[in-house]
Amino acid sequence: MEGDFKYNSLYFVGAGGIGMAALERYFLAKGYRVAGYDRTRTDLTDALAREGVEMCYDESAELIPEYCRDPQKTLVVYTPAVPGSHKGLQYFRANGFDVMKRAQVLGLITRNSRGLCFSGTHGKTTTSSMAAHILHNSTIGCSAFLGGIMRNYGSNFISDAGSEYTVIEADEYDRSFHWLHPYVAVVTATDPDHLDIYGTEEAYLESFSRFTELIDPEGILLLHTGLKFTPRPAPGVRVYTYSRSEGDFHAADVRCGNGEIIFDLVLPSGRKICDISLGVPVDINIENAIAAMAVCYLVGAKDDELRNGIATYKGTKRRFEFWMKEPGEHGNVVIDDYAHHPDELKASIGSVRRLYPGRKLTVAFQPHLYSRTRDFYRQFAEALSMADEAIVLDIYPAREEPLPGVTADLIFDEIRKTDASKVKTKIRCSVTDLADLLASRRHDGELDVLLTAGAGDICNYLPEICKAIKGEI
Repeated sequence: MEGDFKYNSLYFVGAGGIGMAALERYFLAKGYRVAGYDRTRTDLTDALAREGVEMCYDESAELIPEYCRDPQKTLVVYTPAVPGSHKGLQYFRANGFDVMKRAQVLGLITRNSRGLCFSGTHGKTTTSSMAAHILHNSTIGCSAFLGGIMRNYGSNFISDAGSEYTVIEADEYDRSFHWLHPYVAVVTATDPDHLDIYGTEEAYLESFSRFTELIDPEGILLLHTGLKFTPRPAPGVRVYTYSRSEGDFHAADVRCGNGEIIFDLVLPSGRKICDISLGVPVDINIENAIAAMAVCYLVGAKDDELRNGIATYKGTKRRFEFWMKEPGEHGNVVIDDYAHHPDELKASIGSVRRLYPGRKLTVAFQPHLYSRTRDFYRQFAEALSMADEAIVLDIYPAREEPLPGVTADLIFDEIRKTDASKVKTKIRCSVTDLADLLASRRHDGELDVLLTAGAGDICNYLPEICKAIKGEI
């Protein structure tokens, strides 16, 4: 990349985002000076500051470091979540700086490496992280830009000097993945999402078709079976399919028990790699592991490297992350998951049900975005109806302004309307009152297994929630 990269410093607007953080770490590792703005100070921004990013939490242009004020030497990177009215962005645009979206910069990186790009409505963070971990611990290596903090490394960035492969989580939001140049493209799911951007399901599916057109003519496309969109890879692109039970890559002889999930990976030739043990033994990770191993196998990873990588993978934060596992048959359990789409929420609740059959399940769900709530409130209610107790929190707005008539009550009022509903209790609550509510539920003997879900700030309250459940506050 250095050959066509004329800058010696970078300024990130929205520097505290998980995807932006990986880019900041990449350029720090390359020796560039890095600074940036974010609205809120977090554990991640503090970590970035310790690593060398000069962080600022005030958007005033006067606070931009001097070394980031030369438009010939500084590249500005921003996330679409930052509004155009941002004072720092306005300064850079008014003064002739090159201003790129994060995805454009990832596109530059994939143009100069072999990009392994994982896309899909859900599953892309886990599959890309699994693949990065496998390759990092193999003779192949990789650089990786991930959408979650990997527990194995405490980071969402991996860098193996000399490797030609780059693992990237290819985000469909704002059509960002159209900037990429994949050598291998993966599509895990195409359930409609981000309709605030796309407008219709047809436009959403078309974006994935366009993504497959970008694959290197000598590259590879890996598709989950049964997807609704029409892929359009160039002639010469090798196309494979996968799923749990069918496709070119699939599982056989799945064995669950004693907290373990073990299976055999069936390859396109029919040969099997036997006794794959999931390091994070959750049912949905069977398919995630198949996708990750398929990509690594196709770029040359050996059987033992695949087996060892999956067995030692510890997961990413906020993806089915255990926060509490009290001893005993009826000890309280707290699991947190990033599920923010109805299908993700269903899968997450289903996984908890399979892990703890017969136990009472409480799900505290924080809807993410007004537009997503408007578009999918019935589906969210259907998913929450799989729980014994559903707690619906207020909508986390993220980048959006409120929409008339759209509140979490849309979901709350819809729960229990399905004939298959298991919900005995439904509760409306604010996230700030959640810990106190859960403490009272445990005191009354009403709490057993708790799943917190959503892509907002509910995770910030988990330390308090766990203390409350333990009776420590």
